[in-house]
Amino acid sequence: MAMYSRSGRPRPQSGGFELAAWYFMRLSGVALFVLALTHFSLQHFLSDPKDQTASWIFNEAWNSLLRRGADWLMLIIVMIHGALGMRTVTLDYLKGGKRIFAMSILWLVTAVVLAMGTIVVFTVTMPGA
Repeated sequence: MAMYSRSGRPRPQSGGFELAAWYFMRLSGVALFVLALTHFSLQHFLSDPKDQTASWIFNEAWNSLLRRGADWLMLIIVMIHGALGMRTVTLDYLKGGKRIFAMSILWLVTAVVLAMGTIVVFTVTMPGA
C-alpha cells in the first residue's frame, strides 16, 4: 500500500483489479451524484409529484426508453459501487473462511439484485395493458 492519504484509501501501486476498482469507485461516485440529481430533477421539478401514481410511472415516466435506460444505468452503477465498497470492508475486517463466505454471499446477492432489477426495468408494463 502507498503512504497515508487524506482522501480515503490510497491509490494501489500494484495495478490490475485493485487499481481498476479504485478508479471505478471514484468515477462511479461522481456518476452516481450526477445520475441521482438528474433523477431527482426529472421526478420533482419537471413532473408534479402530486400526479405521480403507479399508472403515471408506467404510462409517462417508463414509457420513455431514455428514462428506463437511465434508471437501469443507475441500478448497475449503484450495485457495483456498493459491492466494491462492501468488498473493501470485508477484506479489511475478515480473514480466512469467514472472508470467503462473506465474499461469496456478497457477490451472490449483488448478482441476484442486478438480475431482478434488470428484469423489472425491461419487462414490467402496466397491469392490464
